[in-house]
Formats: sequence, C-alpha cells, structure tokens
Amino acid sequence: MLMLTAKSTDLDRVVGLELGADDYLTKPFSLRELQARVRALFRRRQALADASVAEAPLVLGSLVIDVGGQRVVVDGDEVRLTGREFELLLHLARHPGQVFTRDQLLDRVWGAGFDGLAHTVNSHINRLRTKIEREASDPKIIQTVWGRGYKFVPPT
Repeated sequence: MLMLTAKSTDLDRVVGLELGADDYLTKPFSLRELQARVRALFRRRQALADASVAEAPLVLGSLVIDVGGQRVVVDGDEVRLTGREFELLLHLARHPGQVFTRDQLLDRVWGAGFDGLAHTVNSHINRLRTKIEREASDPKIIQTVWGRGYKFVPPT
C-alpha cells in the first residue's frame, strides 16, 4: 500500500508506516516519483511471488510460513499480516539466529531507497510479536538483542 498525503512531518510518516503502509509519499510530489514508487512496490511484490512459486512452506515448530500463499499459521490458526509484516517475518525466519540491526532490516525489507525512520522497524516488530507470539511482552520467537538488533528463534 502506498500512502499519499499532505502530512509531511516525521511523526506523520512513522504513523502511516506503522499503520501498515509499505511506502509514504507527501504532497506535492512529481508524477515521475509516484510512478517510480508504484513500480518499486510492484517489483517487490513480483520478486516475492517469483521467489515463492517453488518454495515449500517454512515449518518452524508451531509456526508455518506459506511463502507461495503469503500466509502465516500459528498453532493451527491463520494470522493476518500486512505485506511488510510478512516480508519482515520471512526475512528473519530465513536467517534464524542471525542478529539484524534496524538499518539492516530497513535496507533488506523496506529497500535501500527507504527514507523513513529506523523506529519503523521497532513498530513493525512490536505488531508482529502481538500476532505471532504467545506472550508479546515476553517474546520467544523474535527476540531483541540489546544494543544490536533483532533475531529470529524458531519456536519449539
């Protein structure tokens, strides 16, 4: 989802992205920039779809990530994720135990051209935890490595 708005403060951008927008563009904007951002969104979606066509679901204990169907199941129940939440979870799950800084996650999940705040990662991680963790206040799957970043620990 691309959010088009006249609200241009950092807080407005962060709120828009935290609400699930994949990109945020403020008025006034050029038609060329809008077209480029829409093409980038389509490229990301297509790349994910292409990569997932032949990929088997990731079964990680009670967590199943169906890459082709872009679905997540936790303890047998399907969990609704935004596109960005899905991409973030998939990236982390493909690299279990590896610690990623917020900047690395921004670069690898949001793309190198993302001009938002690193805090966006924190917000997405927090929302993701509420959806996939048994206790979001005591996360076991997406863990914070203090002073460094986040890592994925497959559920048992």
